[in-house]
Amino acid sequence: MSDALSPLSELRGLRARVAAEGALTYGGWRRDIVRPGFAASALNLAHYIALRHNDLRPLQRVLMRHGVSSLGRLEGRVLVTLDAVADVLAGAAEAAGHRRWPPPERRFFRGEDRLRGNAEVLFGLAPAGREVRILVTLGSDAAGDPAVVLRLAQAGANAVRINCAHDNAAAWAAMIGHTQAASVAVGRRLPVLMDIAGPKIRTGAVRRPDDTARMQAGHLLLLLPEASRLDEVDEIGLRAVCLPGSVLASLRPGAEVAIDDGRLGGVVEAIRPNGGVVVRVLRTKLGGVKLKPEKGLNFPGTELDLDPLTAKDRADLDFVAAHADLIGYSFVQRASDVSLLQAELKARRPQDWARIGLIAKVETLRAVQNLPEIIVRAAGRQPFGVMIARSDLAVEIGFARLAEMQEEILWLCEAAHVPVLWATQVLEEMVKSGLPTRGEMTDAAMSSRAECVMLNKGPNAAQAVAALDQLLQRMAEHQNKKTSHMRVLHSW
Repeated sequence: MSDALSPLSELRGLRARVAAEGALTYGGWRRDIVRPGFAASALNLAHYIALRHNDLRPLQRVLMRHGVSSLGRLEGRVLVTLDAVADVLAGAAEAAGHRRWPPPERRFFRGEDRLRGNAEVLFGLAPAGREVRILVTLGSDAAGDPAVVLRLAQAGANAVRINCAHDNAAAWAAMIGHTQAASVAVGRRLPVLMDIAGPKIRTGAVRRPDDTARMQAGHLLLLLPEASRLDEVDEIGLRAVCLPGSVLASLRPGAEVAIDDGRLGGVVEAIRPNGGVVVRVLRTKLGGVKLKPEKGLNFPGTELDLDPLTAKDRADLDFVAAHADLIGYSFVQRASDVSLLQAELKARRPQDWARIGLIAKVETLRAVQNLPEIIVRAAGRQPFGVMIARSDLAVEIGFARLAEMQEEILWLCEAAHVPVLWATQVLEEMVKSGLPTRGEMTDAAMSSRAECVMLNKGPNAAQAVAALDQLLQRMAEHQNKKTSHMRVLHSW
């Protein structure tokens, strides 16, 4: 007897039950259906509700092995989909004697097992009820108060992040010590990700015509490579220093400019002989924007010849290589950038540098375009994951493309069995104020298709961890990557 007959029999029985139960439900609705065109829709709805009174997860996995629909996309056409899948299985049952079909379950789901194992290496064991880990950025208060990390761990955090752009080696050591103590207290490993800062392109000193000046569409801004040129005579009253100033040499007229996470957008209108760049503002938020120092600068579409490792990064790596479980790598744009960091790690830990996990931040269009090569170069040598750095990535590729691109990154990484870290502004309002917005709860639910989710530091971080823990557990009942899990529904 063919292996196809068992799921075929189960599917036919399911179809009969769905049709019968759906007909009864539809019969109770019929008198309320006045618009004839809705009748077929109502009947399909009744069939779907009847279908979802069954736990289909075991059948879904069997159907996947047979290379047919796993029923995850049948909402709009319930009975016809069940019939179509049954027809395929019936035909396969007759021809299966000529080939080995379906493949063994272990072989078919081997990629899932590899991805799950790689996530475990990077982020530790998955907690009960969810496969997605929660990573939380530690603030400076975590260095002086061990209870900060303990509260996060007790709320459900699985790993912590230290941002090397802040604090110093003494504070980092204290944070790691408190993390180790919290790990003992909760009885599970809490990996430490140390994020080296990388090159940060930002505004330096700012000069305005008056202190109340706000930038509006149509205004001009002069970006200068050195603070000493701020006071030079120029008809443009609003000026700011670009740090590092060397990146201005890469700009050409027509190049895009984004400031402060895209709150200001413009285009290069002219290049001055003194190295200054004239930017025409094209868009701002309503009411304009008051430009300030230390705001991020992005130049979408312009290739900036920047070393991804700064002098500070190389100095910080002496500590990071000795203490971190994972290293977060900013401004990775090509495979050679990965080789550069791997050489630095090997110089500091020649015996076992390849045991350190590497998390590459994808935050530019070039990084997206080179992601396959980046993955191969990194994962071919050490435990590796990809961070979708959604803030900078949105500015670089455009907010309209972000949702599409994060999907493509998830797909590509899943194909390579590379874990994904979903980052930037997850439950940010809840972390800050204690109450989430409706939109960010939906965004957090979408993060369940990654292997790890990052929360930022804030006064209510532990509360946000607990909320995200519950949300991810609920989503685990319904979704694994792109596959819908069809557990029993109780709401109807």
